[in-house]
Amino acid sequence: MAVMAREAWTDERLDDLNRKVDQGFARMDARFEHLEARFDAKSDALIRTMLGGAAVVVVALIGVIATQL
Repeated sequence: MAVMAREAWTDERLDDLNRKVDQGFARMDARFEHLEARFDAKSDALIRTMLGGAAVVVVALIGVIATQL
């Protein structure tokens, strides 16, 4: 069996690990905020496009119905 060396986790090392974890989460938060802003802008544009398309379909249907009368 292989015996692994035992590491001592001092308060200083634990504090350093805590800082690294906090920095990693801060970077991830910033990335998610950036992606969320891009998604919101794209979804707003998609909704505007869909509403415009629906308006065109409604007008076309009204035109077709008007020509049948």
